[in-house]
Parts: sequence; structure tokens; C-alpha cells
Amino acid sequence: MLEKIIETTKFLRAKGIIDPDAGIILGTGLGELTAKIDKRIEIDYKDIPNFPLSTVEGHAGQLIYGEFGRKKIVAMKGRFHYYEGYGAQHVALPVRVLKYLGIKCLFLSNAAGGVNPSFQIGDIMVITDHINLLPNPLIGLNDERIGVRFPDMGEAYDKDLVNKALLIAEENNIRIHKGVYLSTSGPTFETPAEYRYFRIIGADAVGMSTTPEVIIARHMNLPCFAVSVITDLGVEGKIEYTTHESVQNEAAKTEARMTTIMTELISSL
Repeated sequence: MLEKIIETTKFLRAKGIIDPDAGIILGTGLGELTAKIDKRIEIDYKDIPNFPLSTVEGHAGQLIYGEFGRKKIVAMKGRFHYYEGYGAQHVALPVRVLKYLGIKCLFLSNAAGGVNPSFQIGDIMVITDHINLLPNPLIGLNDERIGVRFPDMGEAYDKDLVNKALLIAEENNIRIHKGVYLSTSGPTFETPAEYRYFRIIGADAVGMSTTPEVIIARHMNLPCFAVSVITDLGVEGKIEYTTHESVQNEAAKTEARMTTIMTELISSL
């Protein structure tokens, strides 16, 4: 794995991606946030050695480098999911490459179903903790050069970044929540019984990504900040027919608010 990480990192540096301050992994319907990146370099995933390809609509499959919030960032416009057939190494490699490129923090976003009864469609939830029901991406042989065998997950999401985001939202009159994100494999949306179960065990929102990337990042002591856009509701009496298109449409409506929070947060690093 380390050899592939180094090979991919060298390729990207040769393309001009030098010393980024932060990395961003953008979820469903949120890729247009990258339009705010200035002095940009764009590289398709298919042209990057060892990179998998995004196969999901709404995930463009590009690595974008440039200036955002007065900082240098590298953004993944499109991520990789277990339901696409990718294993742990495919999901892990891009995150590890971002770390080896030099990022100091990892920012993530996703579209999620809200199971907290106080949530509304279109709300933004800052993730404070998670429940991972996906295969742990660290299963298998561990390379001590990358991270320890048993990484601590007591603070998976950086408390200082969470508090800053809440303050930014308040100053900009943006409705925001804190909550626990739960990840499943997908690609099916949840049944009513599953929604009830997830709420019982402590989840506020449910999705199909993010936790493997955060586990990989924390394995390398990389601070993380993540947000969920609530695109549908898994609350009894409020459950409606959900499609990937409806999720994308609702996620796209939050882009202005998401961009405000991310821009000011990254500027504060």
C-alpha cells in the first residue's frame, strides 16, 4: 500500500499539487462547491495512477487543487463506496494520498437521511460522532509506517473545528444541528424498521459513506470535520419515497450555506 501511496503522491506533485493546507471530500450533490476554487488544477481520476473511478451519478470523479478560503486545498469531487464493489484499499488510498500530499485537516460532506424527529429536509448536521456499520477499512495487515495497529477513535471529529463551525453558522443565521452519523453499506435506502433501529441505537442521520474515510484519516492522526445534508427523513409518519435524484436535488439546495461554512472554517485554519 505505501508504495502505491508514494507513487500516486509523486504523480500529483509533478502535476503541481504542492503543500495543500486541507483536503475536502464532497458527497452527493455537493460537487459544485468546487466552483469556488480559484487558480485551479483539475485531474480526472482515470488519469491518476492507482486511483479507483467514481461510478455514481453526482460524483464527477475529479481531483481539484487551488485556492479556497485563502488557503490551498485539494478537493475530491466524487468519492468511493463499498456498494460500488470497492474494497477497503480502494477507499483508503485516496485519503492516504491526501495526507501524504501534506494536508493538515480533512473536511467531508455527505447526503443523509434524518432519523432525529427534530430534523427537516434541507438541514445541515455537523457530525460529532459516528456509528460505523460498514466493514472497518483497517482490517488486515497493518503498516506501522502509516499508522498504529489500534488507533483511538475517542475524538473522531475535531472538537475545535466543530465549535468553530457552529459559531460560523450562528453568525450567518444558518440553521444547523449537531449529531451522530451512522453508515450502512447501501445501495438500498433504509426500511422503516431500520430507521427505527438506527434511532434507538443513537443515530441522528444515516448514510452510505464517510466513516471509512474518517477511520483512515484518524489512523494517520489527521483531524476531521464532517457535515451531513439532510435530504430525506426516516422519521415515522414523515417517510416518503426516496430516489437518488431526489437526494441530489435536495443536497444541491444547500450549496450556498455549505460553501459559507466551509469557506470560513478553512480560512480559520
